[in-house]
Amino acid sequence: MSGIRHPTRLVPIVFLVAILVGTLILALPVARAGPGAAPLITALFTATSAVAVTGLVTVDTATYWSPFGQVVILALFQIGGFGIMTAATLLGLVAGRGLRLSNRLLTQTERSRLETGDTVGVLKLVFAVTLIVEAVVAAILTLRLRFGYDQSWGEALWSGVFHAVSAFNNAGFSIYSDSLMGYQADALILMPVMIAVIITALGFPVMQELRMRARSPRTWSLHSKITVLGTIVLLLVGFIAILLAEWGNPDTLGPMDMGGKLLNAAFHSAMPRTAGFNSLDVGSFRIETLSINYLLMFIGGGSAGTAGGIKVTTFFLLGIVVWSEIRGRQDAAIFGRRIGSHVERQALTVVLLAVALIGIGTLILLSITPLPLSDVMFETISAFSTVGLSTGITADLPPAGQLVLIVLMYVGRVGTITVATALALGGKRKPYRYPEETPIVG
Repeated sequence: MSGIRHPTRLVPIVFLVAILVGTLILALPVARAGPGAAPLITALFTATSAVAVTGLVTVDTATYWSPFGQVVILALFQIGGFGIMTAATLLGLVAGRGLRLSNRLLTQTERSRLETGDTVGVLKLVFAVTLIVEAVVAAILTLRLRFGYDQSWGEALWSGVFHAVSAFNNAGFSIYSDSLMGYQADALILMPVMIAVIITALGFPVMQELRMRARSPRTWSLHSKITVLGTIVLLLVGFIAILLAEWGNPDTLGPMDMGGKLLNAAFHSAMPRTAGFNSLDVGSFRIETLSINYLLMFIGGGSAGTAGGIKVTTFFLLGIVVWSEIRGRQDAAIFGRRIGSHVERQALTVVLLAVALIGIGTLILLSITPLPLSDVMFETISAFSTVGLSTGITADLPPAGQLVLIVLMYVGRVGTITVATALALGGKRKPYRYPEETPIVG
């Protein structure tokens, strides 16, 4: 039992159990809108996508699943999102061997200074933030759908709640067949969804620190400074790149007025942070836009949040290391703080493992499908980074290809925190060091 309770095994097992339970429920005839039960591969893919808060689907959520099935999917991505936000807390507690969470809340993986007391207090805070943000967004969407689109109160409420929970958890699931393309001209629909995605993509440690020290950024931890600054940079880069690349595309931004172009470019700069909603036809994106999305999806959002990817801090930490090396600095440092060599190694390990998994997944899909490289790579990055955006090829994949994406979604969801925690807990000092030698680099 002690082996199972080890933090590097407990989190993957918990998420695997949630996926299996979700699969069994979605495989029931009552979960499907049409006759009969959903095929096992369809139920497994949908459950994995929901628990991993990804949003990739092989069937249309709006028409394939019954109201019961849609409620189950909502419950799964709510559980998955809350689980991801609290997984780091659990890892910190186990690794800290019962110490207060203020001492080792997020082990070596998350380095934000949470000063919230015991485990129960932290979990209550995560729950409160989740409930408040989801309730506010749901209320805004419900009122807009009721009075702006003349939906019934029941229809508007269900749609508002579903999309609010999906947005906050970065799940990307929608009960509309075209996601949010039908609302591409409505800022009162797109903006609340986008804001919810950005908030939760910061990660819980940053949200907590902003709540406590929003007016004194100089006192923020290095983790929060890098995450906030990196998020702003990525949002601006994504916005400008998408706006320029799609400005004249007749299938995306081309026919829109200035306000529509700005709104949808901003919306799609936030969605690759692992949200998965789309107000534009991703399959019609130009190759330049797809390339930008590769990078944004691969990076993802903040640590200990519902976002996936290698994480903002990982990417920018390595950028700082490279910049310091170019300038001939002995230590990598930023904001008056030196970055430890063990953190650099952890970041490099996470990135290389992510590249390897995406590369292997891409090669497998290319070998079993006739699909182009650009679409396949987009799909594998989206699956590993738990984004949920797709160029439209998910449903066309054979069962073997769907299994590849299932593995990528699962590993991408639990793999980064598991690997990082294993590295943090596994570091042991040997009583000796080997002689140093310098191989040629480059």
